[in-house]
Amino acid sequence: MEKTYQPENIERQWYENWESKGYFRPSGEGESYSLAIPPPNVTGSLHMGHAFQHTIMDTLTRYKRMQGH
Repeated sequence: MEKTYQPENIERQWYENWESKGYFRPSGEGESYSLAIPPPNVTGSLHMGHAFQHTIMDTLTRYKRMQGH
């Protein structure tokens, strides 16, 4: 076992596996789902709220995708 984690080695293997199985290809079935992502509008210093908003949108999109949208 390596002393340090080398993500590029493991992630490449998994990504190729997922891609070969078609996990990133939409099935074309189910209702459409869209999410309006507002343009970046940072008027002050960045804070956790900015990351949290994008995390919620990403999670919702992935959840809907798993439901067949």
